[in-house]
Amino acid sequence: MTTPVATPATPATTDAGVPRPTLVRIYVTEARHEFLKLIRIPIFAVSTIALPVVFYVLFGLAFGGEETGGVGRTTYMLATYGTFGVIGAALFGFGVSVAVERGQGWMRLKRVSPMPPQAYFVAKVVMSTTVSALIIGALFFLGATLGGVSMSAPQWISLGLVLLVGALPFSAMGLAFGYLVGPNSAPAMLNLIYLPMAFASGLWIPIHQLPAFVQGIAPALPPYHFAQLALGTVGASESGSQALHAVVLLAFTGFFLTVAAWGFRRDEGRTYG
Repeated sequence: MTTPVATPATPATTDAGVPRPTLVRIYVTEARHEFLKLIRIPIFAVSTIALPVVFYVLFGLAFGGEETGGVGRTTYMLATYGTFGVIGAALFGFGVSVAVERGQGWMRLKRVSPMPPQAYFVAKVVMSTTVSALIIGALFFLGATLGGVSMSAPQWISLGLVLLVGALPFSAMGLAFGYLVGPNSAPAMLNLIYLPMAFASGLWIPIHQLPAFVQGIAPALPPYHFAQLALGTVGASESGSQALHAVVLLAFTGFFLTVAAWGFRRDEGRTYG
């Protein structure tokens, strides 16, 4: 009696003999194309990546000899402009792109395609995180080489991780706005909210140097708590515990995700209801 020889398993193929893409490959492909799509738009690359770097050079490196919040100004501004850059990548990567794609009918095309619906949103999170990592890397390079920032390895790592994870609440915020505003009004609306919010949260000027009434409203703003978490990793947090800032950001994340889910259902109802 002969023993049957096992043959290696072959991946499932389509009727045309082409291997069916795996779930992981679908997610990776969607994320890669999402990143390439946005990074090839000059206005996105310049405004989102270059702006925090230029601000850090002008207002951080130019005053490198001063001390702020108990640390060197270049160290302090590394945390605040890192916060500013990451928020911009999250808000505009989600908010503007979702609003534009809704207006173009891209969301309807995605719905009827065989791609898992979650892949669309996962791709945007990956894109936002990747752009944030580029901003953080550029700021860290400038801080370490030209700014004379001297921190221990755990501090560099902690600051980088806090900045990356802190992008998630603002990704949720951007997603909410992407479903609430139209494609033409999304950039202006986000700038009207993002820029004053960044200023009042102490991302451009240290919070203790702002007028008293601005300092009073800062704790109600999500970027303030994000900045304090980042500053805490370099020993420059000015108020509140790190746990409190983290809880506030979690609450903001839940709120914006709830608004985004409501906007998604409303948009689906208008299209397919």
